[in-house]
Amino acid sequence: MIDLIEKQIREEREKQDKKFGKQDHDAYKWSTILTEEVGEVSKAILDCEFGCGSIESLRKELIQVAAVSKAFIEAIDKRVKNEKSIF
Repeated sequence: MIDLIEKQIREEREKQDKKFGKQDHDAYKWSTILTEEVGEVSKAILDCEFGCGSIESLRKELIQVAAVSKAFIEAIDKRVKNEKSIF
């Protein structure tokens, strides 16, 4: 199961890079992007509770949160390596 989750996160990261290109945002921008994704998780939870959503949609949103978190970490690591501020 963990292998499947990691595969799906990796695939989502690849989709994000293809859609948006390589991203090198500061921590504030990444925080905004991540918060928006977390908001979509909250909406998916409400949709599930009130019958107009699915567990699959919730799971998809969580994979997106994990992928954005991974991209955020990668951007921090890259900036630190290049001695560039994360802010």
